[in-house]
Amino acid sequence: MSVETEATVWLFSYGTLQDPVVQKANFGRLLSGRDDVLSSYELTLIEIRDTAVVATSGKAKHPIIQPSTAPGSEVTGMVFQITPQELVAADEYEVDDYKRIAVTMKSGITAWAYVRA
Repeated sequence: MSVETEATVWLFSYGTLQDPVVQKANFGRLLSGRDDVLSSYELTLIEIRDTAVVATSGKAKHPIIQPSTAPGSEVTGMVFQITPQELVAADEYEVDDYKRIAVTMKSGITAWAYVRA
């Protein structure tokens, strides 16, 4: 069954979940998405200590977002339509420094995003 015919949710990615290698490892497929922006957030980096996540992404430092009060702050990325099962896979990939919350994108889409826990 294709993603288009299953129930789907939106996932906002601003980091490693945009990487085709990470997508194949976590979802078994490449995701299709579109550019979008999350306002009132800022992006920083964190050190990843989970060796499996570092092995999958090839990076010891990953981007992370957090709320910002700075005027005009925003984070650019991609929104992907994924299945609820794929969202569970994304939860398993993300380390404890992240938590998943619902956000409203600049496009008006409500999406899940991983932010600083």
